[in-house]
Amino acid sequence: MKRSAADDEDLTNKERENSLAQDHRLAVAEKQFGECAMKTQVEFRSAKFPPYEGEEEQINPGLWGKRLAEYLVQKLSEKGIKTEGILVEDWGYYIPVPNEALKLAICCGHQNGDDDEFLCFTDPGTPVVKKFFKKIDATAQLSRLTEPLQQILSSDPEIRDLVWTERR
Repeated sequence: MKRSAADDEDLTNKERENSLAQDHRLAVAEKQFGECAMKTQVEFRSAKFPPYEGEEEQINPGLWGKRLAEYLVQKLSEKGIKTEGILVEDWGYYIPVPNEALKLAICCGHQNGDDDEFLCFTDPGTPVVKKFFKKIDATAQLSRLTEPLQQILSSDPEIRDLVWTERR
């Protein structure tokens, strides 16, 4: 069956209507639940952060990232962002950042897969944090981490293929 130009235009109009309807549903959900999207997770590739000898035994097989955590602490410090050490977790490394309003950190480590695949994300992972019976807007605090993190990673020629996403 042949389609005419009018059929194609109708399909395009329907796609446009579906897209607008989806945008409206997202706006309603954002208004209702007070949440909005923010890219707080970045995946990238680099051979710059190999594991230390025995590091995988401290975390879990196939997972490491202490060199990456050390690198981030140093680079954040150069940008005037203080950190409170590096904590080892079973999934990677947790870098607390002093903040009065809420817990704030950068988390990082090697992803499962190729030896040069890494992941960094913020804690919290979304700009709206629920604390007891209220919601806290963490947009400013998260931007204070994600913007310098983007600058650090994108300016290093040994780091490539950066992909920022929303945390789910």
